[in-house]
Amino acid sequence: MKRISEKMIRDVMTRGVVTACAGISLIEVTKMLASQHVSGIAITSADGDVLGFISETDILKALAKPDLEHIIAEDVMSSRLVSIAPDATIGRAAKIMEEKHIHRLLVLSEKRAGSAQRPIGLLSASDIVRMVAEMG
Repeated sequence: MKRISEKMIRDVMTRGVVTACAGISLIEVTKMLASQHVSGIAITSADGDVLGFISETDILKALAKPDLEHIIAEDVMSSRLVSIAPDATIGRAAKIMEEKHIHRLLVLSEKRAGSAQRPIGLLSASDIVRMVAEMG
């Protein structure tokens, strides 16, 4: 049996990343978070390239801004994205999370000639903890 740290991210990640275009209103983003029961959304360009990520924490920070109804996703998204490939190991992901003090990685598709990397999943610290608990 493989050690937990050697398992691949694709075996643990949450598939089906919720995405929205950069120009969508923040109000619409909050509706998507609530209806999809997720804590964050990947923000993409019109071409589908990932530009950033909006988490519930980003929404909370934006609440202090005036004219909330005029704020768009691009205004509040975090563009400091940390991503990983689906064939990386859980050990590698855990090390990145620890070093960067984050609890979520965006899993991007493999880069192919002439195509953009697309978000295909998310890996959170909770996903890893759940996997360890199921194995124990």
